[in-house]
Amino acid sequence: MFSREENERLTRVGPATAMGNVMRRYWLPALLTEEIPAPDGPPVRVRLLGEDLVAFRDSKGRLGLLAEHCSHRGTSLFYGRNENCGLTCIYHGWRYDVEGHVLQTPAEPGASDFKQKLRHKAYPCQEHAGVVFAYLGPPEKTPLFPAYECLSLPAPNRHVIKSYLECNYLQGLEGDFDSSHTTFLHCNNLADLSRLNRDGAPRLEAEESRYGMRAISIRHISEEQKYVRVSPFIMPTFSIVPGPATANFAATDQRAFRFWVPIDDTRTWLYILTMRDIPFSEQETALGRSWVDSDYRRLRNAGNDYMQDRQLQKTLIYSGIQCVIPAEQDACATESMGPIYDRAKEHLGYSDKTIIALRKLLLQAVKISEEGKDPPHIINDPSMNDFCRLRALKGLIPAQGSWRDLPDSDNAT
Repeated sequence: MFSREENERLTRVGPATAMGNVMRRYWLPALLTEEIPAPDGPPVRVRLLGEDLVAFRDSKGRLGLLAEHCSHRGTSLFYGRNENCGLTCIYHGWRYDVEGHVLQTPAEPGASDFKQKLRHKAYPCQEHAGVVFAYLGPPEKTPLFPAYECLSLPAPNRHVIKSYLECNYLQGLEGDFDSSHTTFLHCNNLADLSRLNRDGAPRLEAEESRYGMRAISIRHISEEQKYVRVSPFIMPTFSIVPGPATANFAATDQRAFRFWVPIDDTRTWLYILTMRDIPFSEQETALGRSWVDSDYRRLRNAGNDYMQDRQLQKTLIYSGIQCVIPAEQDACATESMGPIYDRAKEHLGYSDKTIIALRKLLLQAVKISEEGKDPPHIINDPSMNDFCRLRALKGLIPAQGSWRDLPDSDNAT
């Protein structure tokens, strides 16, 4: 049983909340590089962990992420002038640099040192693989940025997109570690289901690691073989999902790094950074973006019932929802639970084993944080920043074998 109190502790992410304090200890995606491409370009609104912020790229190309409302009298800096290496409020001309220093207070007397006594809230940013990451935690505890594989791949071998979800982050995140749903929700050919060539009740395991945990699902394909998927959960709310198996369950190298980033308690950005060892074509990249509009809203959404086709549901697609990527079908399942699902109403079974393990891990991270200790995967030692080969795994193994028999390129135990 998951209590309402536990649900509140994990789903509330604003300032001074238990989970919000945990999340603020990590580098989190704030927006895409393409949203803020040029120096002195228009500022961009960002809402992250319940905080209203404004991002801008200054005259030297440096990134700033400031509290949205001017420290003088609260006018939104979104309307500000981005010029002269600072963001200037249009109300009284107060200008801020990317670090929150007040550079100018022109309505004050010329000899005034008023601006020297002020500091506007500003968060540090780093740019990696087409994503702008921000750190919202205590400055003195700023961790190293993890050396994930996606940072070292050449640009043609990756593409990134984000999409907006009208639900709490945890509903989406849990879906990445719910292996049994893939047999049903993502069945796009009912003949596959009827032939029972996929085991709808996989055996599940969960194993903690220093970055979070591994979720393992094992499906019996035949008397001789079983199909194994190993999906890393990475603190605080990240995952790596194996790419789809081919028709004969052969392994492919495509995988997706997914960042579930709370806008606030009831809305989420899902960033998907898809990677593989060979370059994507322009057509593949375009297809990977085709399911969202220019504002990163899904074309299939609650407002149009996810374009569900009841005839297709009868004849071909289990859900009746056609998709470019499975995240479109996932969104129906997670958003339709409501903005924040009351997990005290659940009836969990064996198929939820990895979900239970995930929740326990997050609750333990909250407890550790409240004790004044670092939660898992806070990296301060460069010698421990060895996550460049952290990957999801998948493949066929003998029926009597162990999932550990998979060729394992994950050296970050």
